[in-house]
Amino acid sequence: MESKREKEKQFKQYLEEINAYQEALMLIYWDMRTKIPKKGVEQRAEVAGFLGGKIHKLKTSNKMKYYIDELKIYSSDSIMQKTLEVCEEDYERNRRIPHEMYKEFMITQSKSEAVWQTAREKADFNLFQPYLEKLVDYNRKFASYWGYEDNIYDALLHHFEPGITTKTLDKVFPTLQKSLHSLLEKVEASNVKPNPQLVTCHFPKEAQEAFTKEVLHQMGYDFDAGRLDETIHPFEITINQNDVRITTNYDETDFRVAVFGTIHEGGHALYEQNIDKRLAKTPLATGTSMGIHESQSLFWENLIARSDLFWNKNYDLFLNYAPDHFKQVALNDFYLSINEVKPSFIRIEADELTYPLHIIIRYELEKALMNEEIAVSDLPYLWNKKMKEYLGVTPPTDREGVLQDIHWAGGDFGYFPSYALGYMYAAQIYHTLTEKLNLQDIIQSGELMKINQWLATSIHQYGKMKKPLEILKDVTNETLNPNYLVHYLEQKYAAMYQF
Repeated sequence: MESKREKEKQFKQYLEEINAYQEALMLIYWDMRTKIPKKGVEQRAEVAGFLGGKIHKLKTSNKMKYYIDELKIYSSDSIMQKTLEVCEEDYERNRRIPHEMYKEFMITQSKSEAVWQTAREKADFNLFQPYLEKLVDYNRKFASYWGYEDNIYDALLHHFEPGITTKTLDKVFPTLQKSLHSLLEKVEASNVKPNPQLVTCHFPKEAQEAFTKEVLHQMGYDFDAGRLDETIHPFEITINQNDVRITTNYDETDFRVAVFGTIHEGGHALYEQNIDKRLAKTPLATGTSMGIHESQSLFWENLIARSDLFWNKNYDLFLNYAPDHFKQVALNDFYLSINEVKPSFIRIEADELTYPLHIIIRYELEKALMNEEIAVSDLPYLWNKKMKEYLGVTPPTDREGVLQDIHWAGGDFGYFPSYALGYMYAAQIYHTLTEKLNLQDIIQSGELMKINQWLATSIHQYGKMKKPLEILKDVTNETLNPNYLVHYLEQKYAAMYQF
């Protein structure tokens, strides 16, 4: 009879096999989003489908079930216990999806991203629509297989943010939306008018990259365990804990796109790089949820990098890389300009105040799609209608509208709420951090590593050992409280716009 120790050893080897396929798949995804020739997409999508199907089989095999049943009875190690818990949940969810269906989904997903890129370049939603219809259909079927109590969308939401339901969002989002619109009215009524032209001039991407790398070093991003590349839509991807990659998109007429986008992805990367090494090659070696993940990226991008304290310290460094034009721009005018509140088309370029409104629009459309209240063909019209209603702007083409995000092309329905949740988490965590550390001195001295170390100890190291709301409660002593975000925005913009 096999001993407990021998079974645990075999189980770990089994997880390492799954991890090896996942690592290969992540590398393929990185390549498809950054470097792959167009003619290589078709065959690469088949390979991605094969690997995804292989992972699905391994996660739902009789062998996986055997290990779970045998080891969960007497395992006393906390990491092993949590690993078995996560594997069992994955097993129960994934086994309900027919293997061939999942493989076909993976192939469709890979092809869809390539078609989305072409559709986005041509600003033609019709090119992308057939693929999106298939992905929506797959997600509806998956949600039905997984099961739900109140709303089909909850099954998808759980995949990205366990513990959060549509009931929670339908309560929190309208309240947040009302507060943001009230603040927006005050901003628009103010006599203070930042001049965005002060910060928009030709800025070579090589110089932008050099500056952002300096900031990433300050934050604590380990370039020996990662790299920075260029792509259409910025992302972070973890190949393994020693290979955590980030990408960005450069706009040589507006440095803010790349600088803040890179810092955002850097926040994601720090989370992955700081996970306890004991969790390596297990399903625990990743962020606990996309909401907590987004809390880290938005924390760095907005609450740190858009702050006056950050620029008080880093403006001279910025001027070392920036065009001579900026030497004529006073620091206060620069700060006002990069924080201008102005409803805009593009989510990832939105100011801090209007950003959550972009997320609420996507949430409402996703929920309606999954509940078959609208069709995929309705999306361009409804997108523009909601943009006009919530933000007062209408995208000129589908490129600036419904085609701007990669998430739907990747089949990631239920993801978007994580951004708004992450923003609320970030403000709540930031409030706690101000009580624990002297943030003003830390930021003004450029010792951002101290912030990274606190986040690593309080959040990052746990990976999926803790659930998202458990992390939030342990760090802040509260459950989700959107008032911290509203208070942060009120304080910042009341000072800026003098109301």
